[in-house]
Amino acid sequence: MSIPIISIIGKSGAGKTTLLEKVIAEIKRRGYRVATIKHHSHAGFDIDKPGKDSWRHAQAGSDHVIIAAPDKIASYRLLDRELTLDEIAAAVKDVDIIFTEGYRRAGKPTLEIIRAANSTEILSDQAERFALAADFPLDLGVPQFGLDDVQGIVDLIESRFLKQL
Repeated sequence: MSIPIISIIGKSGAGKTTLLEKVIAEIKRRGYRVATIKHHSHAGFDIDKPGKDSWRHAQAGSDHVIIAAPDKIASYRLLDRELTLDEIAAAVKDVDIIFTEGYRRAGKPTLEIIRAANSTEILSDQAERFALAADFPLDLGVPQFGLDDVQGIVDLIESRFLKQL
């Protein structure tokens, strides 16, 4: 059985990261294992520090750099093309659910975050939208939650995506 993937989407400043932090904490409290994938739409970001050994490995031409410690591991590699969400998710192991921040065009179930002061534009595709979190009422034919209703959101995620585990 494949790991369910849910994309958290919304305009910049809508509160995606804040809500996702709370959802992750509640899902973990319920005993599930979680992975997250953050889409960065611009090329060129660094997780390494200039001058460190692993940075020097990359500068010398290593295509894949892995930094391993007793309590965590980090891996990055140079790409000649952007990987699809499914290609990235295939490398994820030992979790019950994957949340993405972004990836609104990946064809995965979406939870859209909408804040009236930010934008009322709907970004999600109707076929993929399974829920909304907003601070004003919308009638889009899917469950809608307040921006702080983490319990309700996680109840829906658990019943729809995790109870079959």
